[in-house]
Amino acid sequence: MANPFVHLELITGDVDKAKSFYGSLFDWNLKYVPGMNYMIVKVGKGTCGGMMACLGPEVSPQWLPHVHVEDIADTLAKARALGATVIKEVTEVPGMGWCGILVDPAGAALALWQPKT
Repeated sequence: MANPFVHLELITGDVDKAKSFYGSLFDWNLKYVPGMNYMIVKVGKGTCGGMMACLGPEVSPQWLPHVHVEDIADTLAKARALGATVIKEVTEVPGMGWCGILVDPAGAALALWQPKT
């Protein structure tokens, strides 16, 4: 499948409460990333994920899917041309790749992910 979902990220007001809930509910392996307020979610088989604190009071708790792209800058430009609003420009995740976030014309948020090769 072209451009599969590759990562799911929970943006929440209480990462510790989310860790307790989802760890107990699904028996996920949840580990904090040293030096960051970010937790990796390892589920065994299937799409991996993460948890992080809300980016501000205007951001409500939500799950944010990430789609794999070959060229994140080009994909964000194409999304803009198709009517999307880019709310996070290309941002490097050191040692891993690049992400960006858009809101589609109907109002749904979606993250893009370009892994480091």
